[in-house]
Amino acid sequence: MIRPFSIFQTALLFIVTVESALSQDEYKPKIADASKDAELALKGFRLPENVQGSLLAAEPMVANPVCFTITNDGRIIVCETFRQEVGVEDNRGHMNWLENDLQLDSVEERAAMFRRYMGDDVQKWAKEHDRLRMLTDTDGDGILDRNTVFADGFNNIVDGTGAGVIEHNGRVYYTCIPNVWSFADTNGDGVAEDSQMLHHGYGVRVAFRGHDLHGLVVGPDGRIYFSIGDRGYNVITKEGTRLKRVDTGAVFRCDADGSHLEVFAHGLRNPQELAFDDNGNLFTGDNNSDSGDKARWVYVVQDGDTGWRMYYQYLDDRGPWNRERIWYPYRADEETSAGQPAAILPPI
Repeated sequence: MIRPFSIFQTALLFIVTVESALSQDEYKPKIADASKDAELALKGFRLPENVQGSLLAAEPMVANPVCFTITNDGRIIVCETFRQEVGVEDNRGHMNWLENDLQLDSVEERAAMFRRYMGDDVQKWAKEHDRLRMLTDTDGDGILDRNTVFADGFNNIVDGTGAGVIEHNGRVYYTCIPNVWSFADTNGDGVAEDSQMLHHGYGVRVAFRGHDLHGLVVGPDGRIYFSIGDRGYNVITKEGTRLKRVDTGAVFRCDADGSHLEVFAHGLRNPQELAFDDNGNLFTGDNNSDSGDKARWVYVVQDGDTGWRMYYQYLDDRGPWNRERIWYPYRADEETSAGQPAAILPPI
C-alpha cells in the first residue's frame, strides 16, 4: 500500500502520470489536513553525524508521493497517486479474472476485460487521478512556498500508477502505464502547457500493483532509460516497429523525442530504479516473488535475459525460477553452478 509521505531535505519525493479527462480545476482529490505527523516522524529518524533533517513539504502541499525529481533550477516535481485500489488494481484481489489476465495481449484487451467483469461500475475507476505536482521556492529562502499541479488527468481505466519522473533538457518525462509522456512548462507558471505522449502500450496485464513503468534516468549516451515490471508491453515505435513481450519485465531506452525506442534487456520481475556507475555500467534492484527467493542486484547487460517470466508467479514453487536456481548469483555454490541454465544472466 502507498501511504501519505513527507518530503525531507535529506531524502525527497517521487512521481506519477495519467491521461487527461477532466481539467485540473474540476478534479479535487481528498487530501489530509496539515498535521504534526511529519515532524514527529522526523524525530524518529537516525541520521549520520553532522547531517540534519528538516521538513520540506507535507500535506496539504503534497500528498501520496510515489516518486520525485529535482529540476536543474531547484524545483521539485512529485508523482502523486490517488488511484490505489480505486482504479489501480491487483489480480490478487480479483482471482476470478486471473486466467483471462494471463491471456491478455494488449492494453486494449485489458480495458475490454475490465468492462466485461465490471460492467458500468468500471467508470468508478476513472474517478480518481494520478498527477504531477510542482513545488517551488520562489524567493530563495530554502522554503517551498508555491505548489502547482504540473500535469493532471491521468484517470483512464487502464492508467497508473505514475511512478517515474525526470527532467532532461528542459522537458519533464513521466512514466504512467500505459504511456510515456513528455511535458514542458513554456511560460514558467508551474503548469505544463506542452504535453506529448511518446509511446503507448505498457502494462498489458494487471499482475501485481507496483510492477509499474518507472526508473527514468539519462544514460551516458544521452538517451532516456526506463523500466517496467512483469506486466508486459506491446508498443509500436515511432518508426513503426512492434516491441512485444507480455510475460516479463524489461529495461528500455529511447532518444529524447521518443524515437528509436528499443528493449535494452528483459527477464526482470520488477526492476525499480536504474543506476549507472562511473564506467557506464547499468544496474537495477529486482524484487523477489515471495517464494524463498531473494531480492536481487542485477547487472543489466544489453540484450540480456535474467530469466523471470510472469506466469511463474502462479506456480506454488515458482517453477524453473526456484527449480533451476535462476535467481541465484552466478556460481553461488557448486550445486548452483551445476543446475543453473546457461541462457540467462544471473544476478550479481
